Amino acid sequence: MLFLVVSVSGLVGQQQSGRVYEFLNLPATARITALGGHAFPAMDPDLGMALTHPSLLAQDVNHHLSLNFVDYFDDINYGTVAFSQYFERLGQFSAALQYIDYGRFIEADETGQILGEFSAGDYNFQIGWGRLLSDQLMLGSNLKMIYSSLYPESSFGMAVDVSVAYAIPEHQIIMALTARNIGRQITQYHDGIRESLPFDLTFGVSKKLNNAPFRFSLVANNLHNFGLSYETPTLIPDHFNANDENKGFQDQVSDIADDLMRHLTIGVEFVPLESFSFRAGYNYRRRQEMKVESRLSTVGFSWGFGLKISRFHLQYGRSNYHLAGAPNHISISTSLEDLFRRPALQNNTSQ
Repeated sequence: MLFLVVSVSGLVGQQQSGRVYEFLNLPATARITALGGHAFPAMDPDLGMALTHPSLLAQDVNHHLSLNFVDYFDDINYGTVAFSQYFERLGQFSAALQYIDYGRFIEADETGQILGEFSAGDYNFQIGWGRLLSDQLMLGSNLKMIYSSLYPESSFGMAVDVSVAYAIPEHQIIMALTARNIGRQITQYHDGIRESLPFDLTFGVSKKLNNAPFRFSLVANNLHNFGLSYETPTLIPDHFNANDENKGFQDQVSDIADDLMRHLTIGVEFVPLESFSFRAGYNYRRRQEMKVESRLSTVGFSWGFGLKISRFHLQYGRSNYHLAGAPNHISISTSLEDLFRRPALQNNTSQ
């Protein structure tokens, strides 16, 4: 039963079996959730995006604080707390704690005798670094220390992210290439059974229109693995198993297009005011894997908005995973410099 609950964190796809720490791929902020679930590079300073693409730390996010909470499914919730600090000659650093709480469970023996309760959760503490190499080129990395407690077993692992970003400010274009979760389990849940981490190679690009309040984003993930579609072998007769010779040319082209689209997440932001933005995204792979053919639904689509109130940025994101429901993602961020800055003293001296 616990395995079924833990597998919720693998909703990003059906090819995640045999991997651990899938919670690392959950969206860090409501803005990411609203735009399809995959972080993209942006010209505006955003600590949340920099948690996924650490090269973006090279932008001005000094003393930024980000708080995030998601009421996921059933009793499961997860969140992220992050802070950034600039050190002269070294670059911009960030520290973040990411967690997912699977809730509390009743422990019983094989006869049904209740023995008590237990809880389960995964945790990641990461330190990020980013530095501006030139006016256009940025480099960054994350170091992750991961602890997983799935009663009565536990596991510890370490991983790194490596990221490079390139900006074209005059055209308001920025792109980033990031290799995420490069690492291994240090201690396993079961002795002798070492499982792989959820490695991901992603490329993201965003473009803000010069004369219109729109920003478009495109993220390609799992670039190291072309075939992301999955079919259960036990449900398919042997003579139909991956036999391309029996397929027509149009079917083969359709399959290739389907495989390509499963890598892509598309997003758009409408920013009519500096203090307000509306966002929407589409995750093709999520829709193909989680939709129900007999029901019309918005599975795969997501939306949200951002508000700037005084010195705080409030964000909301809602992403439709399946017909059972859509988690609500709430983020609050601020600059501590702005938050504790004293207002300028007015000169009341009579002339």
